[in-house]
Amino acid sequence: MKTIILSIIAAGCLALPAAGAKKKAVKQENPFLAPYTAKYGIPPFEEIKIEHYLPALEIGIKQHNDEINAIVVKRSRPDFENTVLALDMSGEVYNKVSSVFMALSESNATPEMQELAKTLSPMLTAHADEVYMNAELFKRIKDVHDNADALGLNPVQKRLTDKYYKRFVRNGALLSAADQDTLKSINSRLATLQLNFLTNVMSEIANNYVVVDKAERLAGLPQTTIDAAAKLAADKGMPGKWLFTASSSSRLAVLCGADDRGLREEMYKMYMATCSRGNEFDNSANINEILKLRQRKAKLLGFDTFADYAIDPVMAKTVESAENLLLSIWKPAIKKVEEEVADLQAYADKHGAGITIQPWDYYYYAEKVKAEKFSFSEDDVRPYFQIDNVVENGLFYIANKLYGLTFTKMPKAPKYYPEVNVYDVKDAKGNHVAVFMTDYFQRPIKAQGAWMMELSQGYNFDGKSERPIVYNVGNFTAPTKNMPSLLSLDEVETAFHEFGHALHGMLSQAAYKGLAGTSIDRDMVELPSQLNEHWMLVPEVLKNYAKHYKTGEVIPQNLVDKLIESSKFNQGFMTTELVGAALLDIEWHKVNWCDNIDVKAFEKYISRKLGKPSVIEYRYRSPYFKHIFGSDEYACGYYTYLWAQVLEADAWKRFVEEGPLNVNTATDYKTYILEAGDTEDAMTLYKKFRGHEPDAEALLHQRGLK
Repeated sequence: MKTIILSIIAAGCLALPAAGAKKKAVKQENPFLAPYTAKYGIPPFEEIKIEHYLPALEIGIKQHNDEINAIVVKRSRPDFENTVLALDMSGEVYNKVSSVFMALSESNATPEMQELAKTLSPMLTAHADEVYMNAELFKRIKDVHDNADALGLNPVQKRLTDKYYKRFVRNGALLSAADQDTLKSINSRLATLQLNFLTNVMSEIANNYVVVDKAERLAGLPQTTIDAAAKLAADKGMPGKWLFTASSSSRLAVLCGADDRGLREEMYKMYMATCSRGNEFDNSANINEILKLRQRKAKLLGFDTFADYAIDPVMAKTVESAENLLLSIWKPAIKKVEEEVADLQAYADKHGAGITIQPWDYYYYAEKVKAEKFSFSEDDVRPYFQIDNVVENGLFYIANKLYGLTFTKMPKAPKYYPEVNVYDVKDAKGNHVAVFMTDYFQRPIKAQGAWMMELSQGYNFDGKSERPIVYNVGNFTAPTKNMPSLLSLDEVETAFHEFGHALHGMLSQAAYKGLAGTSIDRDMVELPSQLNEHWMLVPEVLKNYAKHYKTGEVIPQNLVDKLIESSKFNQGFMTTELVGAALLDIEWHKVNWCDNIDVKAFEKYISRKLGKPSVIEYRYRSPYFKHIFGSDEYACGYYTYLWAQVLEADAWKRFVEEGPLNVNTATDYKTYILEAGDTEDAMTLYKKFRGHEPDAEALLHQRGLK
């Protein structure tokens, strides 16, 4: 999941266009500088050219600065409306440009967009610094914050005020002018380094692949993967060969299915070496400088480590509480891994493989053991997961059953890429709720992974409802002439996960933008996404979307039973992989020295410290761990996926007890979680839905670890 947050965007405004006729011409021709005319305010993607971004952002920054200045120079006493609300509603053009830019810089990252990012990203960061270090603006925010009761602020107004006050403090508002200059310099450099990190990852993945020239090496692979690999090879000028990339759909297909052990090893090592080959894309130097600057930033703001700084404002509150949660899951997980590896080794021995299980064998033999234990394999279920059915009869089905939503395609709506689908989302009364966009297929100019973002937020203020534009991005195998896009079970889970984020954004009813949708504590934001994964295996839901792409046959009940029965299979591996990455993230950000660190050596040190099984690697190795080094969004925050899993496992128990499609339960969940945004303390909202604080035991039982 990714969100657009003003405070993470920075550095140096370029000169504004000249006044007079020239400036007027820019305004007439630049789509960012005119009202969007498409239905529901969808950005006119087809009209936006690369040359429009910079002048529009420059004007947007100037307009935003003018709005900030108008707040500052007011002679009237600061109050909620003239200060806090005015800030919350400011920056229309700035937000229009930055939201589209940030969306397309990863989902449609052409070389031109990547080059543009080198200019725009520092500008965005610098502007955020100027806003949050504005002494006079902070003075007014503080005045409202300190006199909230006397001013008669209601609880939601108090929360928004407090949120802005804390954001100003965390962004250096209380620092001296000299220290603010230092912090600005740090933020500017971090923006550049994080962009460099992301660019290196995209470049490495785009330029590294495994080429196969003998058909017999393809044994065990699904036909969709083979066809996609053949097409990619042909596109690269290698007809008659097959090309496999590090993208999850290609990589996991090889690791799970390829009978050729050498091919699996080649694929595994190619991926694991991403951005650590000592070439121009190596991220070791970027990681070291990012860590040093984050530590300097934390010290400047009064924290011992960046880990302390990052965790202070969210639900966990302390590094210790985050670590304790992870370790409470880690210990039973690695114990479970020992059992799983023993099963894999026994299978390999029984079938005369003559090997000792290695990391590149894990996925492959896990699939074999799974097939033996539960009498089905990935190849048995993939034909039932045609992507259109998954979306329209799975995702949209549960949204209708639980929340009364309907999704209607908007074929004439603007889109940034031909494969994007755009939907008009309405509630049970026919009222417009949101615009939802999907962009599911991999392409060379798209960043890896899957995510949700908001082009605009949904909020209700003073009787006026502004509805959001939300989209999901994936990297699934695209359809070919001979085959539709068929998803793996893991990819189906990804689609449900990101749709949970989308529902959170679409259903927002918060009164103010700063509290709307996914603008909540980082360790709460993954609750809706991870909870939504559960509906993929609810029998009624599964039978509605899991239909054979050729025959239309509904997935047989015996296969449904096997899917449900096997849902706890291999959870030791899955949990250890995830928790290991989360603990590695925290360990990186607990570092409080400034010497250059050997990245590989540090990872090995943490592995030994944790007792991590050698057959399992971190979910993401540091040189391509975009969550924590590509931005500050999840830096020392990857643990929140586990934190949220504790919440969702406990929350799901209520759905299990009352019925997974119980409308009353869903209504409570929508009211207290999906619609509420950040209008109340996250734990308070959770307890309103669940009736008590979450019980971590539910997660251990859910994963079969206890």
